[in-house]
Amino acid sequence: MSDNSTEPSQPKQQLRVGRLTKAHGLKGAIKLELYTDDPEHRFVPGAEFSLQVPTGSKWHGKSITLTEMRWYNGHPVGFFEGVADRTEAESLIKAILWVDQDDAVEEDAWYDHQLIGLRVLRDGLEVGTVARVDHLPAQDLLAVKTGHGEVLVPFVSAIVPEVDLKAGTVTVTPPPGLFEDIPDDDEGDAPDEAGEASSAESADAPEAE
Repeated sequence: MSDNSTEPSQPKQQLRVGRLTKAHGLKGAIKLELYTDDPEHRFVPGAEFSLQVPTGSKWHGKSITLTEMRWYNGHPVGFFEGVADRTEAESLIKAILWVDQDDAVEEDAWYDHQLIGLRVLRDGLEVGTVARVDHLPAQDLLAVKTGHGEVLVPFVSAIVPEVDLKAGTVTVTPPPGLFEDIPDDDEGDAPDEAGEASSAESADAPEAE
């Protein structure tokens, strides 16, 4: 007799593929912001998504299933099981959609565990390492640990143009203000020009008789 028993399946890594942004119409439709290069594969009828919502939401810990995907004026709109009216749709606004990792990894898609620990380069120089990835409703942020603390970097292509897993690096082109050198503490003790001038004038001034 053959043994049909199987080992317990291991938890899968998950990939963030979209965010619910706005109720559309009165029948439960919701506009989506897509974070996937393969919506035709990810967003098909029957696709199930884990929800990332606040702990106080009635949807916390639940998943939803897509029943239909449409496009209106170039924007994707989804219909989901159990979301039959605008009130239900509005209760899902800002929810982030996650799917289990599959064998076909998308281009420019990484998992948190792959990014943590990568060296962060600016102009070819190392400025820190990735400590964690924060998934926020508006966008993802890379928390970069530097010698002076932590810097939050928007994880968008304009600021993070390259992730090289083989080299173990992330290249950043940050806007002004990010990764600026923090002045040494003793610099604050140096007198300014006005202070020096005042001291000099006081030294040169004749004493009152």
